[in-house]
Amino acid sequence: MYVIVVTSRKGGAGKTTVAAHLGVEIERAGDGPVALVDLDEQGSLAGWWNARKEELPRFAQQVKIANLSESLEALKGHGIKIVLIDTPPGMGRETQVALEKILPYADLALIPTRPSPLDLRAIGRTVELVEGADKRMVFVINGAANRARITGDAAVALSQHGTVAPVTLYQRTDFASSMIDGRTAQEIDPESKSATEIADLWKYVSKHLRK
Repeated sequence: MYVIVVTSRKGGAGKTTVAAHLGVEIERAGDGPVALVDLDEQGSLAGWWNARKEELPRFAQQVKIANLSESLEALKGHGIKIVLIDTPPGMGRETQVALEKILPYADLALIPTRPSPLDLRAIGRTVELVEGADKRMVFVINGAANRARITGDAAVALSQHGTVAPVTLYQRTDFASSMIDGRTAQEIDPESKSATEIADLWKYVSKHLRK
């Protein structure tokens, strides 16, 4: 079983959207079973899943930071292959302590980052925690504007800290609108550019995860 921790201390990076879309894509690719875990007190991932009509990906209820070790062992015993953990954002001490307890269980830390000066300045706080836990990380540029120079600049800046996924998630309404009723962009339109980006992202993350 592999554990992917989707994390960014900067709010608004798109952690929940990335986690939900990847969870659906992993099942579609036949690489599941997947279990989603929401450790963000805002409960956005749980809210999205509760609005779903489809049963997959599974959602692991009652998982808390305090019982994370036991919960992951139970999921492994139930045959889960991939666990996606959505984590709390925030620059305060409370969030730092929470991530310090979550990251040791990660096989890979996936860090969504918007290509903006504010997000890039804040990324160091996340990187420090991941490196402190001695975990591999992959940055995912999320919410990029088409043909915007800052997207390329962001990739260069992030590459100084670690691996940057070669797949960029662009700013499109279907990513956000699909989350309202418990679906994902690839479920609404499997032929969309968003669907292709998510599929390509999972192919890359899957290979990186199994290295």
